[in-house]
Parts: sequence; C-alpha cells; structure tokens
Amino acid sequence: MPRSRSTNLLAIYPHITSRDRLLLQLLDDHQVLTTDQIHRMLFHARRTCQLRLNELAALGLLDRFRFARDGGGSQPWHWTLGHHGHRFQAAAHHRPEPTLRTSRQTVQRLSANPHLNHLLTTNEFFVRLTAHTRHHRQARLDRWWPETLTTKQYRTITADGHGLWSVADTTIGFFLETDTGSEPLPRVVAKLDRYTHLARRGGPRYPVLFWLGSTRREEHLHQMLRRHPGDVPTATATHDTDPATAVWLPADGTARVRLTDLPSDHGQPVADNPNYDNGTFML
Repeated sequence: MPRSRSTNLLAIYPHITSRDRLLLQLLDDHQVLTTDQIHRMLFHARRTCQLRLNELAALGLLDRFRFARDGGGSQPWHWTLGHHGHRFQAAAHHRPEPTLRTSRQTVQRLSANPHLNHLLTTNEFFVRLTAHTRHHRQARLDRWWPETLTTKQYRTITADGHGLWSVADTTIGFFLETDTGSEPLPRVVAKLDRYTHLARRGGPRYPVLFWLGSTRREEHLHQMLRRHPGDVPTATATHDTDPATAVWLPADGTARVRLTDLPSDHGQPVADNPNYDNGTFML
C-alpha cells in the first residue's frame, strides 16, 4: 500500500487489529517504545512482534529509528507513530489531521531529544508493571499517565509519571521520579515540597517513587531523605529491579516492600483532584 499523504485512511482499517490499536494508543500517549518493550507488553513470540512491527511500518502506521552503539553495532529499534498512525489517532480523538511534514518533524524532534533516554527509562518502569500483569492475573495497572498528562491533571507537580497499581482488592497510587544521575541530589529531594503542597490542598498523598540508576546513588539519596522528613511517603529502588516485586525501600524503613505495602491516600473530593468526579472515585 502506498504511504503517500493522499492514501485513504479507511483503506488501511481492514489491516488494523485490536492489538495494533492498543499499540497506536500507547505510542500516542508515551511517544516511543523499543522492540523489546513492545514484545514484553503485547506479544508472546519476539519474531512475531518484529514481523508485525515491520508490517505496520509498511502501512505507514509506525515509524522507527535507531542509533549506533559506541562500541560497535546498533541500538534497538525505537518505534513511534508514523504519519498514518498520527492520522488515525487524530481521528480517534477528534484532533486536527496532521500534515505529512508535521508527522516527520515529530519523529525527528523525538529522535534528537536530549532527554530520550530518560523518557525510555520512565516508560520501561511502566512496561515492567504491564508485563508483570500478563503473568499475574490479580495484578492490574489501572492508570499509566505520562509526564504531560500528570502535569495537566495535577498542575503543581511535574512527576515523570503517575500510576494506579492494583493487586487483588488493594489499589495504590504513586508518582514516579526517574533518576538518571543528571541532577544533584539536593534538587531531587527539593521536589518533595510540591507533593507536600498538593496533599495539603486536598490532593492525593501518594508515595513518591525514586527509581535510580545505582545502589550507591540510592544510598546517598536515603541519607538526604532522613534529614529531610516530609509529609508524603517516599521509597526507592534501582533500574535493575522489577518494580512489581518487593524492591521498594521506604525512607523510614529498613526492609524492602511491594508497592501495595506503601501508604497511599487518594485525597479528598475537591474540585482540582482528578481522582474524583462528583464525589466518586474514578479509576
């Protein structure tokens, strides 16, 4: 099928499965995912995943890029929406149809974004939670909000991500702070003041999760957290762990626990708390 701007989008519809639509929505929400991340969330066989991604790229629904590794070879493919993917999502959400130039610029700017690794690491956190739910039926990722939506909904905080995680009948919320070592730790700790102000205004009192690149940096952060007691719970873990398991070390604890063991309060049904609609808690 030709990938020209004039392609009738309706002609592509017979080729789009429900899994494809889910992938398009994930990329619309979270911008970029690697082949491995898509495989772990949506496919059983890696080869099937690779073939399907190539098919969707041929349809113009996906686009991709990758870089060379410093020591030789190539990094994995990074997948994002192609022009027809942008068109499909625009139609689904009643947005203006993008031009071909706009779609290409979006991919180019994303690939050159200096914060691309931070974005991929943040997405990896949620990918691991999603992959966990595929093998544990009682676990659910009820909400996965990127930084832009989290900031829009909560306004005064700038978390890298926000989620609602459920296991059986227990649901907790959390705010994610992905740490790649680019900021001094005092600035990282200072972010807690905004979460405190949010809780004091009737907003949620969710644990702030610091996901760090090394155990050494985690130890240094804990030393600072003990000297900076706040009104919101905090916990830490490192990038090499599975966030769905007992890897979270609370600032006031000595043993690692699961997400559902952390204190979590959805806040009050005030006007600017997006957890509630007319006084009813909304997942």
